[in-house]
Amino acid sequence: MSGGNTDLQATNVALPKIPATAWAVLGILSFGRELTGYDIKNWSDAILHFFYWSPATSQIYTELRRLEDLGLVRSRAVARDEVREKTIYAITPLGTDALRTWQATVDAEAPVLKHGVLLRVWLGHLAEPTRLRQQIADHRARLIEELAAAEDSRQQADAQPDWAYPALVASWAVRRIEGEIELADSMLIDLDRLAQNR
Repeated sequence: MSGGNTDLQATNVALPKIPATAWAVLGILSFGRELTGYDIKNWSDAILHFFYWSPATSQIYTELRRLEDLGLVRSRAVARDEVREKTIYAITPLGTDALRTWQATVDAEAPVLKHGVLLRVWLGHLAEPTRLRQQIADHRARLIEELAAAEDSRQQADAQPDWAYPALVASWAVRRIEGEIELADSMLIDLDRLAQNR
């Protein structure tokens, strides 16, 4: 066990210096279920990517090893079938304490918007109007697919009595995507107006 873990146990306040991905992985495990790395990836794809990001599978396993070294996560091997085993992970009481302390004491960073479609519109003076319009329309089509996935995530969270907060976030994601669709529709109208005035 690392020295960082000892400090955390001694003070119950000192936090390990771990990246945001590790806190996200620990957060997924905080719902009290034993999960494989594959399960954690599925959970992150189902909800985290709507408001944060979805780490790669390799990142998840890297963070699970780090969290286990710190004593924040424990693992055990269980039978997958008659021949193979799989490793499942669970948060430890120390991990729960660390996550609770992080939640309470570390300020959230400001959201960062990286919108590739808007970058194209910003450079619209260099673009063909029909191509620019197609890029917005393609973006809108992707949003429709994302909205269906967010709605599915919301329904899954609503079905679990102990997932009230994930359900709240999933509902926010649905509303955010609906708003982005409205913005895309407005942008298409504005683009048509600009094209007429060229």
